Amino acid sequence: MLKSLVLEGVGPAAVFGPVAFAPRLNVITGDNGLGKSFLLDIAWWALTLTWARDMPAVPPPGCKKSCITYAYSKATPGDFEESSLFNRSEQLWSTKQGRPPIPGVVIYAGVDGSFSAWDPARNYWQSNEAAERPRGFNFTPEQVWHGLEGPNGIRYCNGLIHDWVLWQKGQDPAFADLIKVLDTLSPSGNEKLEPGPPVRLGLDVKDYPSLRMPYGQHVALVHASAGMRRIAALAYLLVWTWREHLLACEQTGRKQAKEIIFLIDEIECHLHPQWQRRVVPALLRVMQALTGKKVPVQLIVATHSPLVLASLEPEFDEEQDAVFNIALQDGQAMVAAEPWAKQGDVVNWLVSDAFGLQQARSVEAEQAIEAAEAWMRGDKAGLPDGLKTQAAIDKALRKVLPGHDDFWPRWLVETGKVPSRRIGARHD
Repeated sequence: MLKSLVLEGVGPAAVFGPVAFAPRLNVITGDNGLGKSFLLDIAWWALTLTWARDMPAVPPPGCKKSCITYAYSKATPGDFEESSLFNRSEQLWSTKQGRPPIPGVVIYAGVDGSFSAWDPARNYWQSNEAAERPRGFNFTPEQVWHGLEGPNGIRYCNGLIHDWVLWQKGQDPAFADLIKVLDTLSPSGNEKLEPGPPVRLGLDVKDYPSLRMPYGQHVALVHASAGMRRIAALAYLLVWTWREHLLACEQTGRKQAKEIIFLIDEIECHLHPQWQRRVVPALLRVMQALTGKKVPVQLIVATHSPLVLASLEPEFDEEQDAVFNIALQDGQAMVAAEPWAKQGDVVNWLVSDAFGLQQARSVEAEQAIEAAEAWMRGDKAGLPDGLKTQAAIDKALRKVLPGHDDFWPRWLVETGKVPSRRIGARHD
């Protein structure tokens, strides 16, 4: 498992970290542009010595020293730690000769639909190893669906459309694995991701995978929702990576991976709230569903969703889980572990340190309530334009708040007025 990262002279701050990852679940929150995706990219590189999407991190011009220090658990007892320096003339990061491989498989799901996979039985570590062994598998969104080729026409992956239909028609055990993984990753009830029979699109003689929809139709997977496609792609890449790993171990006499590490950017992307509150617990269970064994899983995810954090409350274990927040301090992005505290619901998570909103409301409602609170405190000098009088504040509150809002009793004590009932207001 990845243990820690510290960045110096590269990334959103002069020194970024240290980040001491927990062995099971790691959630990264923070505003856009502060380095969540970058941190996942560096984590992928530290684990695999490759760059996802073939896009290496490059320090800013003029930086005299750029260093990435990382540590992870080895296959044998003890941890491995290395500091990698950036060679500006060669535009490369240094790596230590004889570095031991990590003991697990790594899958990185990008927010743009891209995926990367790294397999200790199929990918190489040292520059003098066999050239036919790729350094990693980087899939564009198109390649996930239609296949990945390497140099000299080597076919690494046939793609989701081909393999899904082939596995299904041939009753391959891989298809049974795919069904189990889809079932684990999808919500309960009527929203299960259940494969339907292969279908054709118009006059195209090619068969496409389909899903059984809650309304009874079989819809081609390529026409399913973006959320369904993302979960289906993740399920396929997991099954493909694991089965190819087992085959490679059998062919080469290597030992099977002892763990799997998921890196997922914006894990909630395209997912309905019903799915958002189930996806992280599902990923923690997915390897057991796939293998029938308790294969250790380390999950490192970036999220903007308070519902994802709320979904963790029944399962969060401070001994093996952690939450990190990236915030702007003195003009630089700083990452820090946040003390775990249950918030109870999404509203409380929104106003917690993880997301930092003053109010879980519209901007206009937040401004009106803050002005009203300032008025009630007697702090009238700093009121914003348009909200400098009691009447203006009252008018703004009536525009943005429903009649049953919890804030009204406090304001009524101040004004003695009664809020109007509005469409959508709750009538008890």
